Amino acid sequence: MSDIANFIFTVANKLRGPYRPPQYRKVMLPLTVLRRLDCVLEPTKDAVLAEFARLTAKSMSEPAMRPVLARVADPTRKQAPLYNVSPFTFRKLLDDPENIAANLVNYIQSFSPKVREIFEMFKFEAEIDLLDKQDRLYLIVKEFANIDLHPSTLDNAHMGQLFEELVRRFNEQANEEAGDYFTPRDVIHLVADLAYTGDEELYRRGIARTIYDPTCGTGGMLSISEEHIKAQNPDAELTLFGQEYNEESYAICCSDLLIKDEPVDNIKFGNTLGTKKGGGDLLADQLFHYMLANPPFGVEWKPEKETVEDEYRKLGFSGRFGPGLPRISDGALLFLLHMLSKRHPGPDAGGPGSKIAVVFNGSPLFAGEPGSGESNTRRWIIENDWLDAVVALPDQLFYNTGIYTYIWLVSNRKPAERQGKVQLIDATGHYVKMKKSLGSKRNEIGDGTEGRPNQLAEITRLYAENKDGGTAMVDGKERVCSKIFDNREFGYLRLTVERPLRLNFQVNEERIAQLKEHNEFKKLATSKKKPGTHAHDDEVFHGQKHQEYLLSVLESFNNGRIFRNQADFEAQLDVVVGRMHADKKKKIKLDLSEKKVLVAGLSQRDPQADIIRGRNGIPVADAELRNTEQVPLPAALPAKLPFDYAKDADPNDLLHLVQPHCEAYFQREVIPHWPDAWVDYTKTKLGYEIPLSRHFYNYTPPRPLPAIEGDIKGLETEILELLREVV
Repeated sequence: MSDIANFIFTVANKLRGPYRPPQYRKVMLPLTVLRRLDCVLEPTKDAVLAEFARLTAKSMSEPAMRPVLARVADPTRKQAPLYNVSPFTFRKLLDDPENIAANLVNYIQSFSPKVREIFEMFKFEAEIDLLDKQDRLYLIVKEFANIDLHPSTLDNAHMGQLFEELVRRFNEQANEEAGDYFTPRDVIHLVADLAYTGDEELYRRGIARTIYDPTCGTGGMLSISEEHIKAQNPDAELTLFGQEYNEESYAICCSDLLIKDEPVDNIKFGNTLGTKKGGGDLLADQLFHYMLANPPFGVEWKPEKETVEDEYRKLGFSGRFGPGLPRISDGALLFLLHMLSKRHPGPDAGGPGSKIAVVFNGSPLFAGEPGSGESNTRRWIIENDWLDAVVALPDQLFYNTGIYTYIWLVSNRKPAERQGKVQLIDATGHYVKMKKSLGSKRNEIGDGTEGRPNQLAEITRLYAENKDGGTAMVDGKERVCSKIFDNREFGYLRLTVERPLRLNFQVNEERIAQLKEHNEFKKLATSKKKPGTHAHDDEVFHGQKHQEYLLSVLESFNNGRIFRNQADFEAQLDVVVGRMHADKKKKIKLDLSEKKVLVAGLSQRDPQADIIRGRNGIPVADAELRNTEQVPLPAALPAKLPFDYAKDADPNDLLHLVQPHCEAYFQREVIPHWPDAWVDYTKTKLGYEIPLSRHFYNYTPPRPLPAIEGDIKGLETEILELLREVV
């Protein structure tokens, strides 16, 4: 397979000139598909042409011909027809160099309907015209005619690998985004191993199951799932479904299924999340037994924003995105929510249930504040006891990024021993270094071949055993790689801890200058009325007079004394104002709004000052001292907590259950440090996160100082010796 891939890339280099390297894929991928089809159909080509001539002579319509020609091309075929009625093959195209462009177009247009649709996705006819004008078409077709891609030479599994190897290399040339790539085969094999482990029913003779990938790409997840199950249960009836928004990937996936005689119409073209131009759930009436995916992660979902938000607002939990929406910068969790909407009812509802295996980066584990879309999605899944396991994978497994990734296993038919629990598996050490890097992929998960350890089997064993404290050999040492947690342990309460505002007050030149720049003071001389009108100018004029009056009060007050009690300061203001208006019969005082302006502008924080209190005597909270505490959920709680998913959810019902627990935590952990603090329970939030790395963190103590000092002295000696050689 790799030899063929290398050969195709050698041929691709002959496109240089009319095409830049990132554009080679426009020619090479459709030609690879076309040559594969050519090899498949060549053995029965003459028989098909003879039957086509006979039916044409009888004036039979094309729709009526299709099933007849399909049987001639392959009498064992059950799905979409696959045939070609042109007189050409790749080799015969070479017999007429002058007309090769027109003949190649005729050849493509003479395929059965589904193949024609595939090549419309490739938009290949435009490339044929350009290749012909640049005298490259004959040369490239001649090279492809020498490649044998018949299934007897290159079986379907290796053909899939060939397509993915070509896509990978072309992605590198095009510098595709890290989140927009297909999944390496070793990762897909692990996903399949985990998804189908523990389901004995799947291996019962004649069992019928559906498998779905909402971001199916070239179909790797689907094809390997089929291989995995068929290897252990050849009689299983599997139906594959998928959706893909990339035209090129969709075309490759469809061509692969077409050649394997599998239902092609189950693969839908369009954006799974939906955009203003269409897409959405194109298999809306279908539910699936298994769902596997590696959705784009770390990729913005702005193109889908309007459609997704509209569904969220209008349908809520009746739609796909009920728990909430993630940040616009990463839409990976939207695909998981979509898959959750495609499940069969679980056994508790009389259905077979479904199992999901999805590959994510680290963000869905912990991103988002309590009450955010990410946190609420985790909460919804965990509270409903659907999260089965999370497996941390090694870094540098993918071709276009070196980040750590994670497999989430989500199921609404967890066996009894797994219910109420979540298994975390640390497989970050289960890899072998590749002899040759492929892009960013420097590591792979060993499969037991070519002397490599069978790490796929080891990770699967850890999952199947479902053991708290389960161990595996990593770097020659036995390490704990599996831990089991109660669902509750991933939830927490975020308490808002307030501390009182303490201010001192002083009237001097510096504080007066501070007052003049304060927003409350500036607002006195502003107007919301239309600029340029008499009403506007009149309000501004009187506001300026008001400012001048307050400043005159301060000029009379200016003694530099520091007040650490607000009431004392306000009382002194009243004394000063009273002196200024001593000639008035009625005693004059500043009103509350005027005092508010002066207090705001003339104050500074002072930890030695008295607490500022509101009119009801309750301390005013200092926003700058505000803090939060993350409190684990208490043990004795119901599985589903009485707390709404809205951002402004009222926590009262929840507080009845958790407030004593929170108060005990607060008295134990906070009050010893901040005796004047209190909790504002109205701001309590409920959050969920999966801190997998924290649970498997192994502290490595630093080396003793004498050892470090010895190394430094050794380096100093070495440097001095090198300097002597230079001198």
